Amino acid sequence: MDHAFELESFLPYRLNRAAEFVALRFAAQYKARYRLTRPEWRTLAALGSLGRRMTATEIGAHSSMHKTKVSRAVFSLEQRRWLKREEDDRDRRVEHLALTPAGEQAYRELTALAGTYQAELLSTLGAGNMDALSTGLRAIEQVMGKSN
Repeated sequence: MDHAFELESFLPYRLNRAAEFVALRFAAQYKARYRLTRPEWRTLAALGSLGRRMTATEIGAHSSMHKTKVSRAVFSLEQRRWLKREEDDRDRRVEHLALTPAGEQAYRELTALAGTYQAELLSTLGAGNMDALSTGLRAIEQVMGKSN
């Protein structure tokens, strides 16, 4: 067995572990408070952050979620009356999704919770580390943008 490869220093592995750790800590907060799943939060966040109607396909692309997860999240958010569907005038197979006033209120509350969590991360990591992390992520995101 070749021991030259060190999983613990492999960047994709480290990024995945770090992202999962950070995401799960935040998920615990919105799950406890609002009983939301991660796909529901991500669907709500996509609609709220862009502030416009989107299709399920657009939500999936924006949040890197599989269409079945988006579909279940949409159904659940619709049951809560946080989301409404409108059939496309030209193509009945397409539905446009938008937040209801109750969904917009939930989004505002959740973004306040997210802001508090972001401040906790800043306090835990320190400004220098947050800046360095942000710079590194921005570099990766620029490469991602070029490859799309």
